[in-house]
Amino acid sequence: MRPLHKGLKYNTHAKRKDWIQTLALETETAITQLPATKRDVYRKSVADCIDMLQRHNPTHRTQPEAKVINSIQRKLKDKDALITHADKSNSIVILPTHQYETKLQDFIHNNDFHTRTIDSTPTFQTQIRATIRQSPTLIPKEYKWKYISMNQSAPSIKGLIKPHKPDQPI
Repeated sequence: MRPLHKGLKYNTHAKRKDWIQTLALETETAITQLPATKRDVYRKSVADCIDMLQRHNPTHRTQPEAKVINSIQRKLKDKDALITHADKSNSIVILPTHQYETKLQDFIHNNDFHTRTIDSTPTFQTQIRATIRQSPTLIPKEYKWKYISMNQSAPSIKGLIKPHKPDQPI
């Protein structure tokens, strides 16, 4: 979990502040893999969609909305709780932070996962880039960008609570 401002915590699958820019970069990467004749049409369509998303994603809140959000955040902090999505439904679950972390640790332990403290994704990406650079006959220079991820990162675990099951596991 990442800390929210003022000491609050929220789930790691919360939307990043730069999600629209990331979406635009990833979309452009996908568009460049299309035939050249179709790229401009898709770029225009994506630009219109992103413009609409930005208009419906205000960066500031209205005064009453801000008061409600601040009140919820204060209560969550006082009770040491967090909000997460429920699995297979469009609802949320509020539970104590220690209970969520215990459920997450149980899930990791019961499924024999191995955790790492260091993100090795940049190392792998460097190796991929070096291999592509060393293989100009296999991958021509003008196509090498298709095989390189622009925004690489290790996956994060998303603990979605199953409220419909006994003991509400992750």
